[in-house]
Amino acid sequence: MQRTFEDAEPAVADDAFVSEMAYLVGDVSVGARASLWPFVCLRGHGTPVEVGTETNVQEFTTLHGATLGDEVTVGHGAVVDYAAVGDHSLVGMQSAVMRGATVEDHCIVAANAVVLHNQTIPSGHMAYGTPAETKPLTEEQLATIDRTHETYVDLAARFRAARLGRDRSE
Repeated sequence: MQRTFEDAEPAVADDAFVSEMAYLVGDVSVGARASLWPFVCLRGHGTPVEVGTETNVQEFTTLHGATLGDEVTVGHGAVVDYAAVGDHSLVGMQSAVMRGATVEDHCIVAANAVVLHNQTIPSGHMAYGTPAETKPLTEEQLATIDRTHETYVDLAARFRAARLGRDRSE
């Protein structure tokens, strides 16, 4: 479902996949070949929500005033609240990236981790624990980011081909 709020209307690329059970309201933009799965909430008011090209946002995720770069995976049940996640990164299931935080490019936020208010996770690092600590990523972990992103680009294309998701006439 897409809703206008205070004259701001969601803008979704024609080739993005948006579940009919996703909720987008206000100043929201969704890039090419991105995917938004059931029960996600993207709420842009005051600060926009931006979802980059080939980025996937999985079930039960909440984004408020968030910026997600290109080729990002946001796992089930994560929260990104007025924060930024850089390109080629993965935000794990049930994790939180809090107000003012920055996750730079090529990062992983581990499942259940909490990236604190105004914390920066440097490029090429994993954030883990509560509060989040960091350590450098291995080559295998960097490859996992790419595999996960590619899996969701393919899956979204298959869902679109099956004519699932939002009605394009909306």
